[in-house]
Amino acid sequence: MPRTSEPLTLTVTKGHGTGNDFVLFTDLEGVLELGHDQIAFLADRHRGVGGDGVIRAVRTAHASEVAHLLEDEPDAEWFMDYRNADGSRAEMCGNGVRVFVEYLQAEGLARIPEGSTLPIATRAGVVEVASSSTGSYQVDMGRWSVTDADHTVTARGLDVARPSLALSCPNPHVVVALASAEELEGLDLSAAPVLNPPAPEGANIEFVVPAEPLVSDGVGMISMRVHERGVGETLSCGTGAMAAALATRHWAGDGAPHHWKVEVPGGSLAVRMFPTEEGEHISLAGPATLVYTTSVAV
Repeated sequence: MPRTSEPLTLTVTKGHGTGNDFVLFTDLEGVLELGHDQIAFLADRHRGVGGDGVIRAVRTAHASEVAHLLEDEPDAEWFMDYRNADGSRAEMCGNGVRVFVEYLQAEGLARIPEGSTLPIATRAGVVEVASSSTGSYQVDMGRWSVTDADHTVTARGLDVARPSLALSCPNPHVVVALASAEELEGLDLSAAPVLNPPAPEGANIEFVVPAEPLVSDGVGMISMRVHERGVGETLSCGTGAMAAALATRHWAGDGAPHHWKVEVPGGSLAVRMFPTEEGEHISLAGPATLVYTTSVAV
């Protein structure tokens, strides 16, 4: 939808999770379908508010693409309509869902019942969010899978194309292991890494270095940088942290831990893998911060 001579004025809130930042606004009845240009304007760091993505809070019942989720989870009142900075739709955002729940509670739209969880509808299904006494949130992100894609990855700062592991959790991810912190720091992610063969729907690409030692007190330790599809390099990526931990556990083999600490440029995230009746789930824990609220014409 192009911008018109009579712009819409939105009340928006800026928030972030470990530096992965978002512009959030409320659309209770699901009537504000902003176009790609308007989303990109809100996310623009020079002309708009600025963020890695834009999140619309809409009642699930008024969002046709996810309203069916209420059949199995009638308490999933809120849909997190997540858009990348270029306006494209994404299945999920691990950091974004924590900031989304912080926003819902600050706006008085929802609360996490004591000792329970808050279900949130996303394009990848319903996720369950719990809070901790430290002010952080833990999200059960559901099942994950290794895909059959076999990519090599070329990036500025790497001497040769590197092998990778492709996963869905639930966004598409491609994870590359690097040999050292120096190699990780030497990457130039201002340009998008190149996948061979290309991923039809694009992918987030994570570069990972294991700590030395890899495991400390039963927790795996890794560092990560990420180039997100539709965005570029970000200070953090929640689903990317999960993919990085899963890939490292896969490479480490039998005996690798199910608890991981992932260091990203914007802070630290905790990842946990655990069994359920339907298969292994993965959870993500970390902080969520609201920065300010303002009005903007789009």
